[in-house]
Amino acid sequence: MCVFSTDRTPGNVEANLAESSEFLSNADDKKTPHFTDFEGKTSFGMSVFNLGNAIMGSGILGLAYAMANTGIVLFVILLTVIAGLSAYSIHLLLKSSGVVGIRAYEQLGFRAFGTPGKMAAGIAITLQNIGAMSSYLYIVKYEFPLVIQAFLKVDNPSGEWYLNGNYLVVIVSCSVILPLALMKQLGYLGYIYEYLDLLIIQSLVSLQVIYKKFQVKCPFAEFSHNNTVTSVNTSVAANAGGVQMTPGGDPACIPRLFNLNSQTAYTVPILAFAFVCHPEVLPIYTELRNPTKTKMQHVSNISIGVMYIMYLLAALFGYLTFVDKVEAELLHTYSRIDPYDTLILCVRVAVLTAVTLTVPIVLFPVRRAIQQLFFPNKTFWWPRHIAIAVTLLSLINLLVIFAPNILGIFGVIGATSAPCLIFIFPAVFYIRIVPKEEEPLRSAPKIIVTFFLPPLCVFLLLQWH
Repeated sequence: MCVFSTDRTPGNVEANLAESSEFLSNADDKKTPHFTDFEGKTSFGMSVFNLGNAIMGSGILGLAYAMANTGIVLFVILLTVIAGLSAYSIHLLLKSSGVVGIRAYEQLGFRAFGTPGKMAAGIAITLQNIGAMSSYLYIVKYEFPLVIQAFLKVDNPSGEWYLNGNYLVVIVSCSVILPLALMKQLGYLGYIYEYLDLLIIQSLVSLQVIYKKFQVKCPFAEFSHNNTVTSVNTSVAANAGGVQMTPGGDPACIPRLFNLNSQTAYTVPILAFAFVCHPEVLPIYTELRNPTKTKMQHVSNISIGVMYIMYLLAALFGYLTFVDKVEAELLHTYSRIDPYDTLILCVRVAVLTAVTLTVPIVLFPVRRAIQQLFFPNKTFWWPRHIAIAVTLLSLINLLVIFAPNILGIFGVIGATSAPCLIFIFPAVFYIRIVPKEEEPLRSAPKIIVTFFLPPLCVFLLLQWH
């Protein structure tokens, strides 16, 4: 998840100005902003936590599926490469920002390429956040019916409207998300939601996946709603929860080190989607106490390293649990074992709460981007504020209702805006902004970046096609 930083000082409300002074703000032509203009007060540890929160998101639920379609070794290689490139591109961003003293991603685009650069960065960021919101609501669409079904003990659904994910997404959007999105400011409530999201998705999902690996035996039989297993024969055993288990040794339960198939192409987009945090790097850098590029790079390296471990554990144990039967949305796979399992139900409720409350947080910077792209000099106006929120939520609901599965969301966003934000833009900004006097075009850093870009662009085009 990638959410933009806002002013955290209580009571600092800029009345009669556009909705935000942070996102896509116009730089003062007479004075170049520098990091020294703002006295950061955030500790090193909290900065690591904030950036980790920006990285962590719903992408973790698709990693086991990605591993199933690449094999363990190839997945680890790709995960390591993308994590390393993510850390390196943050180095390029910090280097560029240090030259011009800019603390916003899109302003680097403006400094590098003028208005087209600013708009390209703003559009990519907007698409990324729309993708994030869509993935969150798709989790609501997938998981909420299962939670209601478990609480009501509906063994065999027969088309009840309250078990229809499309209806539930619209209901949740109108009753919970829209009222929060219509607020003028979320203040500290927004940051509580952000931290709740990180703690729940990172801790509970990872711990559940690891714990369940030692409970579920492969191959597993589908949970039977009609009857609970009460007898044991020579071929099938049953555990106390009514889940049918079959002895091991099945070829379908042997993990693969390498695997290539038609779904392998989704792996890089899923991983790219999972590591997007770059628009948040510079605001966190600004708020860091006694900020230096080296210190912020350490923050980035630690955050990416921690998320790398969490992603690897979630993917590995999720894959080892279900092997080839893992689904694109990991939590949904567990309902095939036992939809009434207490631990799974608790995790589902927690994740649903987290993603539902995170959607308004992500919607705020998207609305600010639209405000600045199309109404840059307009003052705050409630009808426009409401109209943008309603339009965005309506569009996202349509995407979620008609998207075949969450894999499509991960794939499209991961193959378009995510690579631009992680790889392409930091590299071209660096080449354009860092002066030739400091680093000539023939210097080693620029040669590396220059030769790195064309193969990456070709590879991303292949991913898209």
